[in-house]
Amino acid sequence: MRAIWTGAIGFGLVNIPIKIYSATQSSSLDLDMLDRKDQANIKYKRVNEKTGKEVAWENIVKGYMLKDKYVVLEDADFEDAMPEKNKMINLQSFVKIQEVDSVYFDTPYYLEPQKSGEKAYQLLLKALEKSKTAGLGTFVMRNVENLAIIKPSDNILVLNKLRFEEEIRSTEDLKDSGSVKIKKEEMDMAMQLIKANSRPFDISAFKNEYSKELLKIIQQKSKGKRATIRKINVENTKASDLLEKLKASLA
Repeated sequence: MRAIWTGAIGFGLVNIPIKIYSATQSSSLDLDMLDRKDQANIKYKRVNEKTGKEVAWENIVKGYMLKDKYVVLEDADFEDAMPEKNKMINLQSFVKIQEVDSVYFDTPYYLEPQKSGEKAYQLLLKALEKSKTAGLGTFVMRNVENLAIIKPSDNILVLNKLRFEEEIRSTEDLKDSGSVKIKKEEMDMAMQLIKANSRPFDISAFKNEYSKELLKIIQQKSKGKRATIRKINVENTKASDLLEKLKASLA
């Protein structure tokens, strides 16, 4: 793996030098975009809208429109905006991980200590395990400020980017079904169904089956075979049928 960010965790006055690695990889098939006529690859080009000519990466800059005029930003400008956050993840508070709603969780990353930072890294790791807490802080990666939570997992520190509060949409526009009456028998059966299917969390039990099935179709088509189309009609449960469906589920 290649590190995508290098800096330090600020734990009080202790600075822990670390590297950040992506913790995820795609399990989807890598599909190319083609022209249906001749199956030629579709390419994206960076084109100057005035000249129509392609522009090399080294000649592309970022700009912000201010008073009908672009202000061009250089790499140094991004560094100067908040230099401490470009190199530091300062842990500002510690929270119980179960208190953080899952709607805020975003991308996960692995943290690895750099040379000379192993002991401080292990100290933070063990302290978080013992206190059953996670550290909250902010840092800048790829010119974007991120809110992050750092927690122990399998003897390493894992960083999860969190969404800021303003990034979460309000639920006010969604239909409120809280006034719907639930019968006691319906609730009892729903609880029985949950209890009957409750088991310890095991992520290995879940696989990306869609990609596997799609690959089978690709292999069949490569041999000139036509895939069998399975039609599925989803029948929505009516309120009047709810109790009957719960009983059938338990049976």
